Amino acid sequence: MRAAALLISALVLAGAPLPAAAQQQTSFRDRLPEDEVIYFLLPDRFENGDPANDRGGLSGDRLKTGFDPAAKGFYHGGDLKGVVQRLDYLQGLGITAIWMGPIFKNKPVQGPPGQESAGYHGYWITDFTEVDPHFGTDADFKALVDAAHARGIKVYMDIVANHTADVIQFRECQGRDCPYRSRADYPYQARGGTGGAAINPGFAGDGVQTAENFAKLADPTFAYTPFVPPAEARVKVPDWLNDPIYYHNRGNSTFAGESSTMGDFVGLDDLMTENPRVVAGMIDIFGGWIDRFGVDGFRIDTARHVNPEFWQAFVPAMLERARARGIPNFHIFGEVADPDPAVLARHTHVDRLPTVLDFAFSLAVNDASAGKGGTDQLARVFAADPLYEGGEATARRLPTFVSNHDAGRTATADAAINPKATPDELLKRDLLAHAMLLTLRGVPTIYSGDEQGFTGDGGDQDAREDMFPSKVASYNDNRLLGTTRTTADANFDAGHPLYREIAALARIRTEHAALRRGRQVTRFAGGEPGLFAVSRFDPDNGREMLLLYNTSAAPLTANVEVDVGSRSFIALAGDCPARATRPGTVAVSLPALGYAVCAAGEAK
Repeated sequence: MRAAALLISALVLAGAPLPAAAQQQTSFRDRLPEDEVIYFLLPDRFENGDPANDRGGLSGDRLKTGFDPAAKGFYHGGDLKGVVQRLDYLQGLGITAIWMGPIFKNKPVQGPPGQESAGYHGYWITDFTEVDPHFGTDADFKALVDAAHARGIKVYMDIVANHTADVIQFRECQGRDCPYRSRADYPYQARGGTGGAAINPGFAGDGVQTAENFAKLADPTFAYTPFVPPAEARVKVPDWLNDPIYYHNRGNSTFAGESSTMGDFVGLDDLMTENPRVVAGMIDIFGGWIDRFGVDGFRIDTARHVNPEFWQAFVPAMLERARARGIPNFHIFGEVADPDPAVLARHTHVDRLPTVLDFAFSLAVNDASAGKGGTDQLARVFAADPLYEGGEATARRLPTFVSNHDAGRTATADAAINPKATPDELLKRDLLAHAMLLTLRGVPTIYSGDEQGFTGDGGDQDAREDMFPSKVASYNDNRLLGTTRTTADANFDAGHPLYREIAALARIRTEHAALRRGRQVTRFAGGEPGLFAVSRFDPDNGREMLLLYNTSAAPLTANVEVDVGSRSFIALAGDCPARATRPGTVAVSLPALGYAVCAAGEAK
């Protein structure tokens, strides 16, 4: 059985399809969340497999269809068929799970006159039950999931329960000009504020989250007077989402205090997730996607902006739906955009989210690899791992990243911190950040384009470049790392130095349990750029893996503590000491911005 498993692993790593018998013997479903190497992509910006759906079946100009490939805030044409066409590319990179931006049907365009943009990113949902026609059809999504699963690649959906598209309007103000109105100044029991007419008699407040209590909340005019324009009266699906009573209707969030969970996210309609009807409705919606397509996980957008009780009900329901579908290791991770490990950990305790995106890791790795501060900032992040519910075991399941579609790319940070750096230095710093990502604890998440040297101009739209030939001038004038191409070209080069190194490190990680499931111990960290050293241990046999990183622009030599039983080392990446100097210590040397992955011999 072990020999068969090794053969199957080799076939997967080589990109070869598995024979049917092998698929029956070893299922990708058996992998734990920490076993994955995730690739995050926005379907609109990845590959255009079918130009016929570029306009989503709509007609008219870009304000009707949302399609304008020359504008960074509009649809560019990428779709689900395009992802299928590039599965070889992703498998060659060592990817084992694809996290895709939301694919649900979106409001094509929204925003005030002169500030319009499109829902190409997927976060302005109107219909939660079907694929956005810009991306294809439900059948296209099934084909993608099936094709990925046939290769042993999991598929994670990006979901939104906090809000819908901006459809509900207020009589008193317009869109983003509506300030937040608190429960103290605008209680549920008075129309338009404390001095208004009494409404919603008997409602005990949103803290009593029972169906009986919320049945008494019948009038939504407590803060503003919400209404739905006639043209959009039934635009949301399922139909219950069209009723303003299921929304907070308190104006725009300030992202502080109660407004963080009750205010509109930059004008988006904020669901009243305290209401049991909303809880049940969202469980039904997203459970349906598990039932229909057998997806393997959810990334939860804006998770921190939803009340904890919602997640306490939602998460167990999703895990149970997945288990019933034969998916025992369903991976759920919430977006909590904060670099403080204590804040992140709180959401695993209070909200009971299984894991969260590790923003603390991202900031520390990007600063350290760019030479901003010492390597002790990395040690501090990992020292906080016991704070998570489940402790260090949970920390090993946190999806880690160095770039994303909101915060921007690690290459952008490198260039900002090192404005006089040469292209070669910036490439090395980028490689170093990705080496940390793929070998340190957590579940590495590669952002689309990083493996092709995309540099970006900032966050949000400036970090959402096309992988297929782009027509956006502000993308195409960027100088990419490790290549002479620009984003005006197709960028699926398996020979790119970043692609090759990420692929090599991904395979090392996949082949060594110490790098996927192993306990991590910091061996050295300092207050200046330079050495960061950690050991990770195979959970089955206890063998040590020594990881070494040099964040300084000068070579270094140092002595590093190791287990006394680790007498010899094999280099899996970089240069490693052949033997321990004395029991418990090794002498290491690293080039400027270099790294090494060193596997110890048999433990004594």
